[in-house]
Amino acid sequence: MGFTTKVLHTRTNFKDAHNAMRFPIYQSAAFAFEKAEDLEAVFKGQKMGHVYSRSSNPSVEAYEQVIKEVSESFGVVATASGMAAICNTFFALIKSGDNILTTRYLFGHTLSFFQTLMDDFGVSVRFVDIQNEADIKANIDANTSAFFCESISNPQLKVPDFLAIKSILKTAHIPLIVDTTMTPWNIFDAKANGVDIAVISATKYLSGGGHVLGGLILDHGTFDWSKHIHLQSFYKKFGPNAFIAKLRSETFRNHGAALSPQSAYMLSLGLETLDLRVQRSCQNALHVAQHLQTKTQILKVSYPLLEDNDCYINASKQFSGGGAIVSFFLADKQNAYTFLNALKIIKRGTNVQDNKSLAIAPYHTIYAQYSDEQKRLFQIDEGMIRLSIGIEEVADLVADIDQALLNIT
Repeated sequence: MGFTTKVLHTRTNFKDAHNAMRFPIYQSAAFAFEKAEDLEAVFKGQKMGHVYSRSSNPSVEAYEQVIKEVSESFGVVATASGMAAICNTFFALIKSGDNILTTRYLFGHTLSFFQTLMDDFGVSVRFVDIQNEADIKANIDANTSAFFCESISNPQLKVPDFLAIKSILKTAHIPLIVDTTMTPWNIFDAKANGVDIAVISATKYLSGGGHVLGGLILDHGTFDWSKHIHLQSFYKKFGPNAFIAKLRSETFRNHGAALSPQSAYMLSLGLETLDLRVQRSCQNALHVAQHLQTKTQILKVSYPLLEDNDCYINASKQFSGGGAIVSFFLADKQNAYTFLNALKIIKRGTNVQDNKSLAIAPYHTIYAQYSDEQKRLFQIDEGMIRLSIGIEEVADLVADIDQALLNIT
């Protein structure tokens, strides 16, 4: 079946009592059992069932099942937000004394997670050049427990060669963890490109309009958990399910990052139109990026599928669409703010992959807590604008951008 057909027709693990066309919202904290023995069996993992919605819920399970089918993943855990997905993934894989490899080209709050929380827990973070195989190899040692990057970095729009990275990590038994929020399954086959674990902010494309928070953790079943330095005991008990079992029985349950049943329902509805919206926004984004290149007020335009982009080769061979984000640079903060304040259709806001187009100056907002020196290191400039292109008619977006640029000399 095709992508959207799978979304619409994947069966849940159990039937709804009334055969509802859309799986209903089970808005309940706890669930009763006919027999005490059944309750005991579920607690011990000997029988399937829902006990308490912080651990599992029928509406959330139905949503996870659809995600598992469309992503062709081995296991799925839905979380309350994208940051919850990242935090739970790493707390399931790390211990004090470990080190993690990643890049400085990350979303601001993800970067903050690595630079603050990891240090507090005695885990060192090594920032490497993800396009330099020698640099990656040089930073790996016996205490390296994970490698993390984004499929398209936000907002720099850097694209790694995932299979090249995977070939290095495989020999060292290190999982490749990638935030694939910017590249949903219909434009990027993460599993085929070597990604072991995908983390996703479902708040973005999946929600269908930026109206609900959610996150996802996907285990693609490609990593041998018997070789991971901290999951060998779980592998002895749960085999290939070791990572998902660690999440379910310890990390996810104890951190309380549960997705609500209402949010699961709304995200399930968003999934039904995801392919239509992604295709439209990707087409719009490429058109806008190409148009921006013709404007003399703009110093530089970045979009992965522009042929002069330094990541074009990686993007074109791995993705069928370049995503919704277009970044460009004006001369300074004054010009950036003049442009932003002149926009009439495009909204000034911080989300991405909304149905509506959004614009923000990352230097002064998302990365406001960092020093000027750090921001330069992250390739974030005072005049940088990040556009998240929505599904409006592209002619209207171009017209709005053009009239805003008229205010810049």
